[in-house]
Amino acid sequence: MKPLDNVLRDMPDIANEVRPSVAGKLEWVGMNDIELPVRIEDDQGNLIQSTARVTAYVNLMDPLVRGIHMSRLYLHLDQAFQERPLTPGTLRQMLRSFLDSHEGLSDRALVRVDFDYVIRRKALESDNVGWRRYPVSMIGILEGQEFSLEMGLEVLYSSTCPCSAALARQLIQDQFKKDFESGHVDFEAVYQWLGTEEGILATPHSQRSAAEIRVRLTPTFQMFPIIELIDEVEGSLKTPVQATVKREDEQAFALLNGRNLMFCEDAGRRIQTALNADERILDFWARCTHYESLHPHNAVSVVTKGVKGGYVAGAGAPVRLDQEHSVS
Repeated sequence: MKPLDNVLRDMPDIANEVRPSVAGKLEWVGMNDIELPVRIEDDQGNLIQSTARVTAYVNLMDPLVRGIHMSRLYLHLDQAFQERPLTPGTLRQMLRSFLDSHEGLSDRALVRVDFDYVIRRKALESDNVGWRRYPVSMIGILEGQEFSLEMGLEVLYSSTCPCSAALARQLIQDQFKKDFESGHVDFEAVYQWLGTEEGILATPHSQRSAAEIRVRLTPTFQMFPIIELIDEVEGSLKTPVQATVKREDEQAFALLNGRNLMFCEDAGRRIQTALNADERILDFWARCTHYESLHPHNAVSVVTKGVKGGYVAGAGAPVRLDQEHSVS
């Protein structure tokens, strides 16, 4: 039996031995939807584990080279995720290893990690807590020695239509006028009337809504500000969806909705104001989608920070003009 080294030497390596039939440089080459476990710190400093789908790319500078070493990308990812929790520093080290293992072939590398961040959230009024899931994306790009860091997440919230609320109030006023047109208004009678279905005969429509956020962060090797960013967005919208709900929690949620009537334009501006105030965020893109209950199509708003060469409010996912190789 031949030694393993000799067997490997005898095996063909088409990527290195055969030139491409059509020459050309490639912006990105690699793999996506790589399944890997990932560990990350929660807001208490404890490590939690999730299943991630990972994208790993490098560019191909030489137009005459057939392909890259994809297995090396996978092995670097596997080793890094086994040894270290996911941090900005971990992403940068992985990207550096991508480029070191493709010396002469690549000078730019990208890794994207998509996973669910699960956290316990307290109920609005009761003493209960429940689990909430937030889809999160981490994107690192290394170009030479320049490291850039992006984070994306999705926050679900409730939106109650201001127009529908005004129309409902008008109907309630009309019903009040009809039921008390005698002119004599008794406090107790009105109080009891307000607690009946006849009194509140119309309600505004509301819907579950989603805010998709992409931010470009200042270079750091600290932990990702996942919880801080979630809290900023939920705090600006005021009506995040809940996990555990008793009657007192549902009543509190109804009150929050009544005090925070919003169109998708209002939601976009609230998020824009909150993210503008965060000095860690160099640039941002946010899309608010209200999954309407009135009609089968959705109401959407998109906002950006407005940085020159930064994210643009395209019809789809965010694109940065200064780094057109950013992926969605």
